[in-house]
Amino acid sequence: MLILITNDDGIHSAGLQALADQLQSFGRVVVVAPDRERSAVGHALTLHVPLRAEEIAPGRWAVSGTPTDAVSLGIHGLLKEKPSLVISGINKGGNMGDDLTYSGTVAAAMEATLMGVPAMAVSLVGPHYKYGDFAHAASVAAQLAATVVEHGLPADTFINVNVPNIAPLGIRLTRQGKRVYEESVIQNRDPRGRSYYWIGAGDLGFQNLDGTDFHAVHNGYVSVTPLHMDLTNYAAMDRLRQWHMEEMSLPADEEGPAT
Repeated sequence: MLILITNDDGIHSAGLQALADQLQSFGRVVVVAPDRERSAVGHALTLHVPLRAEEIAPGRWAVSGTPTDAVSLGIHGLLKEKPSLVISGINKGGNMGDDLTYSGTVAAAMEATLMGVPAMAVSLVGPHYKYGDFAHAASVAAQLAATVVEHGLPADTFINVNVPNIAPLGIRLTRQGKRVYEESVIQNRDPRGRSYYWIGAGDLGFQNLDGTDFHAVHNGYVSVTPLHMDLTNYAAMDRLRQWHMEEMSLPADEEGPAT
């Protein structure tokens, strides 16, 4: 079995190495990851500059792009066969709630899913990493990877895994939670008197709702959240139908149809 591993913390991250070491017994492991930290780049894809990939060790490629680039290049360019599984991580810090929209870790698993490869994203929730550092998270990831390989995943679905940095009490199947954002932009001035800004510098909270990823991890459990590619808000369809948008008359093109 061929397993492709990637991340958004960069090719030299401890979390990626722990994951690669843990999965060696499963089959052939190939690492294709960004050559530097690419946290919070989301599902960015590099289109306007060429990408470079350097094999810094056998089966270990550093890519000059985003996590999405790494997965795309790995599957379509660097690997001679399609992987059986893609695992993104282990991220240093949680990826829960609304943070999923920013996460390069999650986006890498999303890209693999778009390409028809089963995938999972794995994160270790900080901020302090005392309990075995990434080793216990890698062990959890390996157990879940075996389960995914055995049972498969539903179509267009991948799993997002968040592991607490304590000895986990168990695993909980969860839904995506809700982040509470406070003032997250700080303005200051440099020695030349020009303004500069730090984004994401404020305190981050969360709604501690039962059944969510935040609630599970906060209470010492591994959170496993199934995510899918269809972003349609089906619950909103009936309400939007009441707006009668389909009956609206659109303004006519005064210049007439193009010829």
